[in-house]
Amino acid sequence: MEYFNLHTHHFTNNPEIFELVNQYPDEFNPEIPFHSVGIHPWRIAENRIESELHFIKEKLSEKNCLAIGECGLDKRIETPFDLQIEVFERQLYLAEAFQKPVIIHCVAAFQEIIEIKKKLKISVPMIIHGFSKNVQVAKNLINNGFYISFGKYLLRNPELGDVFKSVPNDQFFLETDTIDEGISEVYQLAAKYKDLELEALKKIITENFNSTFKKI
Repeated sequence: MEYFNLHTHHFTNNPEIFELVNQYPDEFNPEIPFHSVGIHPWRIAENRIESELHFIKEKLSEKNCLAIGECGLDKRIETPFDLQIEVFERQLYLAEAFQKPVIIHCVAAFQEIIEIKKKLKISVPMIIHGFSKNVQVAKNLINNGFYISFGKYLLRNPELGDVFKSVPNDQFFLETDTIDEGISEVYQLAAKYKDLELEALKKIITENFNSTFKKI
């Protein structure tokens, strides 16, 4: 593969890009080849939790479902935080059962997610997507075994370049999420910040992909 896009909501079917497309149980498209599936905290509906968890469990047994997510915690929405934690933890149990990585949405709840990882003794890779915070937050996540994925905010906020540079090469991914720019643009800027040739950056991310997703 030329590029790996860890997290996108837009399937382009570009043969040069391995796209891990985010899917939701209530909007699942079986024609998308490689995907993650999970209950986003914004989309928690109490009357659907059991059926959606059952759906996720079924999908996780399939080879093309590479990860669970995006799921996580968000302190800036009205959904009760205790309910968010319950739904998040139940998805982490599934991730452990099926040995699948977890793609995490986190807003103002990084310490809680770190504590949950420790409490549940999660062994599968956990990836914070769409990172936009400072070096201290990044360092805390790295020290607790998380991967960090950069995309939209790396393109939008030049100050994030120093944060990205501080992340070890074996603990990051790149993504597009919902932006219109392509993953190649994210790679080009990331290579500049890391002071790497584009091909060297591609090799690093391919190695991270192989180690995290078990050479699928």
